Amino acid sequence: MAADDDEDDYVEVDSSSGYDSYNGGVSEQCDTDLRSFLPPPYGNLTNVICKPIWNTFVLRYTQNEEHVMNIIVSALYTTGWVGIGFSRDGMMVGSSAMVGWVNKKGHARIHQYYLQGRKQSEVIQDKGELPLTNVPSSVVLHGATIYLAFQLKFSAMVSQQPILLAFGNAYPRHNHLSAHSDKTAVVFDFSAGSKSSAAATAGSDIGQTKKNHGVLGIIGWGLILPVGAIIPRYFRHKDPLWYYLHSVIQVVGFAIGLTTVLLGRQLYNKINANVPTHRGIGIFVLVLSILQVLAFFLRPNKEAKIRKYWNWYHHWFGRIALFFGALNIVLGIQIGDESFTIINHCFRSGNRRLI
Repeated sequence: MAADDDEDDYVEVDSSSGYDSYNGGVSEQCDTDLRSFLPPPYGNLTNVICKPIWNTFVLRYTQNEEHVMNIIVSALYTTGWVGIGFSRDGMMVGSSAMVGWVNKKGHARIHQYYLQGRKQSEVIQDKGELPLTNVPSSVVLHGATIYLAFQLKFSAMVSQQPILLAFGNAYPRHNHLSAHSDKTAVVFDFSAGSKSSAAATAGSDIGQTKKNHGVLGIIGWGLILPVGAIIPRYFRHKDPLWYYLHSVIQVVGFAIGLTTVLLGRQLYNKINANVPTHRGIGIFVLVLSILQVLAFFLRPNKEAKIRKYWNWYHHWFGRIALFFGALNIVLGIQIGDESFTIINHCFRSGNRRLI
C-alpha cells in the first residue's frame, strides 16, 4: 500500500507551532498537556508515568490491574519515521514494533511491523505480536514533536521489558521503512504501573554491561592473549625472561577473559539472550583456558620423557583457544550490532540528519 494512499487511517496533524515550541529540555516534555491535541483515551489519561528515555525520546505509559497498557512515545521530529519495538531479548529479529510518521501530504500513519529478519523484505507491515486492543492507535505532530499512541492488553503485568527505539529521516515508500538514522535498545521497567512516582528506568546498566563484556573480550582475547602467545615464539632466546613474560601476560589475559565470561553470564541471566553459538564458544574457550592454566602447574622438566607430549598439548590447545576466542569476538560484534538494530539494511542515498 502506498504511503500516500488515502485508504490508510490517519488523524489530524496539529502543527500549530514550530521548533520554537521545543525548548531543548527533554525532561520538560513530561509537563506537556496532552489533552489539547491527543484523542481519547490518550489525551485524558490519569496517573501517567513519564520518563525521558533516549535522545529526544520520551515514554509515557499507564498500566492497570487488568494489564491494559497505554503507551505514548514522543520525539523531536522533522521528516521520516519514528518507531518503538518490543523484544524478548533486546534483539531486532523476532520483535514487533509500532512505527509512525507524517507524510509529505500531512497525513499521519502508524503501523505495526513484525521484524522477521534483517532484510527490508523481512520487515512485514501490519503483522506482529503486540497485543493491540480495539482502541485506534494515533499519530499526532504537535509543534516540533511527534506523538505515537497505542494501547496493549497483556496476559500478565509487564515489568522488565527490552524495548527498541529508532528513527529514520527518509519517508517510508509504499509503507516500506527506510534505514534508521539512529537506534538503541534499553530495558525499561514498567513495574511502576500507575503509581505517581516515576520509578521506570531505561536499563542503562544492561547497556553498560554489554559494553564492558565486549570491550574486555576484545582486550583479553583479541590483544593480550595473542601477544602472550607471540612471546615464546620470537623471544625464546631471552631465557628465562620470555618465560616470565609469557606467564604473566597469559595470567592477566586469562583473568580478563574470565571476567568477560562472568559478565556474559550476567547478561544471560538478566535478558535471557538467545545466542547459543556465541555462548557455547565462550564456554568452550573458557574450558581450554582453564586447561592452559593447569598446564602451567603441571609443566614437566625439560628432561622428562612426557615433555614432548606436554608441549604438543600446550601449543595446540593454546592455538585452538585463540582461534575460537577471535571467532567469538567477531560473533559478539555482529550480535551487538543486531541487538541495537530495528531496521538493518543498506543505507539509501540522501541527507541523514539526526533528530
